[in-house]
Amino acid sequence: MTTARQANYPKTRIRFAVLSFYLAQGLCFSTWASRIPDIKALFSIDYAFSWGLLLFLIPVGKFVAIPLAGWLVSKSGSRIMVQVSILGYALSLFSIGLAQNVYALGSCLFGFGVFWNLCDISLNTQGIGIERLYGRTIMASFHGGWSLAACLGALIGFVMIVTDTPPFWHFTLVALIICLIISISRKYLQEDVEPEETAAKEKVSFRKPEPLLLKLGVIGLFALIVESAMFDWSGIYFESVLQAPKSLQIGFLVFMVMMTAGRFLTNYAYRRLGQQRVLQTAGALIFAGFFVSALFGNMFEAMTAKVIINSLGFMLVGLGISCMVPTIYSLVGAKSKTPVGIALTILSSISFIGSLIAPLLIGAISQTFDMTYAYMVVGLLGLCILLLTSKRI
Repeated sequence: MTTARQANYPKTRIRFAVLSFYLAQGLCFSTWASRIPDIKALFSIDYAFSWGLLLFLIPVGKFVAIPLAGWLVSKSGSRIMVQVSILGYALSLFSIGLAQNVYALGSCLFGFGVFWNLCDISLNTQGIGIERLYGRTIMASFHGGWSLAACLGALIGFVMIVTDTPPFWHFTLVALIICLIISISRKYLQEDVEPEETAAKEKVSFRKPEPLLLKLGVIGLFALIVESAMFDWSGIYFESVLQAPKSLQIGFLVFMVMMTAGRFLTNYAYRRLGQQRVLQTAGALIFAGFFVSALFGNMFEAMTAKVIINSLGFMLVGLGISCMVPTIYSLVGAKSKTPVGIALTILSSISFIGSLIAPLLIGAISQTFDMTYAYMVVGLLGLCILLLTSKRI
């Protein structure tokens, strides 16, 4: 991938500029996720299924954006769309803090989902381009940066919760930080250049999605259900199931810490195990983590023991899910013969069904039975991932 724009800046500077946008996206996301229990309490939504319906508007927004994302990235290029989508993502976060009723909140969450997906497609298209520029696998480091910022955002969120800082001021601060990142790093973003052999097969790719993309899409579907279970519900799990005090509601934080550590270890795991074995191991860890939490998390009366056991389970899930998305995207960049923007759109079209299913599934099971059972059902998807990756990808 060689352009005049790339010749103006060192590769390292380009890489860190793109990384800064991953940091911005991770910070924006975790800022919202860390305050989910507070937003739920602020609007007095007591029923799990009702809250699930409201959260459902985020993946609806993501799903609606799918046809737009591939077209906009192909038409305008990821360089422009990364800037537009990250800015829109930050403004959507800010608007959530301004919402005065559930209808306004629902509209803001829908917009949050739209810009979330635009960020995913445009930013990963940019990341795959930089990976081609380097000629080696570096996608895991970008997603590691996302997780590092998300971990930092979770820590900041925990501090804001303990100090009783209103979500509005928290969200405003983060939105301003993201705007600063955009203004500093935007000039280093790169134009998209498809390999010649990919461009030559573009028409074929439109007619029939590759089997590789279909399989990776299903794996991504399961992964996104797992992510949604942790991103959107881990804080509520500690609050409602464990009934932990605010100072011990660390479920989302420990999950993000382990997810971050796992992403920085992913490239090492590739060298030792290979990408397929890494995905198999991830499925096993996801299964183990959810069942440790669900089966053993309430065995003891002491709150400290409950928090430790559930934190251990959440950490296993975090380690397992950490490599899923970067590995899937890296496999698309390395093996798919479909243009990257279109390939990621196809992948998203399949995998985002998981995001649509997750809030309704978890909310319905939690309302009918208990959130513990919902987590066990999600844990079974780890076994599905293990089975799907048992054959050569």
